[in-house]
Amino acid sequence: MTGLTGTTGTSMRRAALIAGLSLLLMSVLAGLANFGVLQRLVSESDETRTTSTLLEALGSFRLAIVALFLVAALDVVVAWALWIFFDRVHHGLAVLAACCRGLYAAIFAVAILHLVAAARLLGDSPSHGRIDTRVTGQVLAEIQRFEDLWSLALGLFGVHLLLVGWLAFTSGFVPRVIGVLVVIAGAGYLADCLGDLLSARYAIEVASFTFVGEVGLMGWLLVFAARSRFQSNDQQLTAVSDATTIRSSGPRSRS
Repeated sequence: MTGLTGTTGTSMRRAALIAGLSLLLMSVLAGLANFGVLQRLVSESDETRTTSTLLEALGSFRLAIVALFLVAALDVVVAWALWIFFDRVHHGLAVLAACCRGLYAAIFAVAILHLVAAARLLGDSPSHGRIDTRVTGQVLAEIQRFEDLWSLALGLFGVHLLLVGWLAFTSGFVPRVIGVLVVIAGAGYLADCLGDLLSARYAIEVASFTFVGEVGLMGWLLVFAARSRFQSNDQQLTAVSDATTIRSSGPRSRS
């Protein structure tokens, strides 16, 4: 393998910038939709109150649904950008990681359709007065289907992070601590997914403690893109060239 070309360096910088900005936007949209709306309005212990609260805040509920669809779309963008960024490290694993996140995004979008169904049920309900118990049950059933399907899909997301973490760790140009933290984040999602599958009483959210790796990767990608923007092609690729030249003789090299 020869040294990395300027075109490759530019594509990596753009991929890092797209991935970093998309991850940043996703974190804002997901935070507003999930923590700002869904978790604030949905109460598993009080079904009637949940339905009434959702009906009163139906506009916010619908906006949260739109935000989640945007998150799913951005997941596809991130999957593509990380594929481009890590393709020279290991083509096969980079493609597999992208496929896992892309499939996760598709399942997540299907899960969000259950929230759409819940919003339609609420929209057809009277704006005043007591809501029919049958409608209440249907609304909560749709929300539960959304949560169950999303939880299952997060297993694929965990696999994606495991692969990305390994690519980062072995790349030679991403700090290894970032790779380790991303692997830990992926393991957290897998643990939550398996916990939900194995026990209906599983209430631990490991990913809420291991997400640091995702934040670290996002920040590093933005710093990489910003730093490369003000360097020449030769300067910005020196570290990458040094790291990949040694790897070029290995059986996993694409050159």
